Amino acid sequence: MPLHLDMSAIASLRQATWHCHQRLEKRLDVKQRFSSRHLYRTHLEKMWGFCSPLERQFDAHIFDEALFDHESRRKLPLLAGDLNVLGVTAQSLPECPAIPAFADTAAAFGGAYVLEGATLGGRTLLSMVRTQLGLTPYHGARFLAGYGEHTAAMWRTFGAALDAWCATDASRLTAGSAAVATFEALEVWLCGNLA
Repeated sequence: MPLHLDMSAIASLRQATWHCHQRLEKRLDVKQRFSSRHLYRTHLEKMWGFCSPLERQFDAHIFDEALFDHESRRKLPLLAGDLNVLGVTAQSLPECPAIPAFADTAAAFGGAYVLEGATLGGRTLLSMVRTQLGLTPYHGARFLAGYGEHTAAMWRTFGAALDAWCATDASRLTAGSAAVATFEALEVWLCGNLA
């Protein structure tokens, strides 16, 4: 599907990844995935294994000029803290071997879009984990809490940076392709082969 400059870059990425996002959401079955501490812990272990190699690419100064607050967006400290509460040392976990490589900043924005979108969506799962598992943003559910009361503002900041950096059809196409590849890698890592 062609991307157009008459919409925001976030809207372009949403359009490019809509099918992937819908498919992954259906396959995840969060009610089952978060129905016990063991299953929730397994999900967090998989998310750590996905975010670790992804964030290593982001650490290569790929966002230095494009996303000034990229360091404050790191997911690994949140995941490691939650896993520690659940009795797991994150550094010993396996990592996803099929993370897409980001050749430039536009592609990295595509990968980051997937994580930032998950952060936005995680807030809706927080009440389920609190009610069913007794976990809170201060004890075992920091990853789902995202940026707390600043989550919406952080999403807007990300969108503004994305718009500024991906202002051409070519850069949006690059970001969109990277976002699709990231979604597909996440689906395979969490759910097995692509549906």
